[in-house]
Amino acid sequence: MRIVHLLGIAGVEPHEQHAARLWAKRLEWPMLLVALWIPIQWYLEETQAIGPMLARAADWMIWLAFLIETTLLSTLVRNKREYLLRNWMNLAIIVGGLPIVWQYTPLIGLMRSLRLVLVIVLLARLSKTVRKLLSSHQLGSTLAVAFVTMALSGVIVSRIDPSIGTVWDGMWWAWVTMATVGYGDVVPHNAAGRLFGSLLILFGVVLISLLTANMAAFFIGGDVEKMEKEEKEADRQLKEISARLDRIERLLEERNNPNG
Repeated sequence: MRIVHLLGIAGVEPHEQHAARLWAKRLEWPMLLVALWIPIQWYLEETQAIGPMLARAADWMIWLAFLIETTLLSTLVRNKREYLLRNWMNLAIIVGGLPIVWQYTPLIGLMRSLRLVLVIVLLARLSKTVRKLLSSHQLGSTLAVAFVTMALSGVIVSRIDPSIGTVWDGMWWAWVTMATVGYGDVVPHNAAGRLFGSLLILFGVVLISLLTANMAAFFIGGDVEKMEKEEKEADRQLKEISARLDRIERLLEERNNPNG
């Protein structure tokens, strides 16, 4: 059994029906937006930038997104029981993340903070799609992923570590950490901030390497395309020359063997 099955984030299997695989692919980006919204909402709630009514409405939207995805895909797959077992994390989120339940628990603050785990779950489910996107040598896509990672990391670390005062300081720290520069002007002091920084360093090494490779591919891409065009043109000319030689050989054979 693969690790994604144990974690309950297997998604739709490749051997499933076409409709199930199609809708799973269509829902990838909406669920990615949900993953990106969760830390933003968490920050807005922590800073009291949004009121309880708006926060509750957003909670219901996040819960409905998981409910709709799970219901739709479990309806389209052949083996519904197997799909739900291999995606048990969705069921846990739907049952445990029901916003109305939070109103009757004294740990509502802890429950809201634990929603950040959903970001990791969603990104783990979408890691295959993100890897394909980053490996396609598209500089714009890689820059977008780097920017979003920097922004979200800055938002999160500015709240989990009081020594990093503002979101802008958090973004600056996130960027120099991802780039493994480490100026040391802004650093986390508590255990949560340092743990988050350690994870960001590991991710940053991979992301910055991809960014460097995509930049190199972008700058040399024009020369490569020019060489490919020249090679295609040379192949076309060689084929024309070969065809002409074949016609000349046939004409010579016909002239030397008029009765043949």
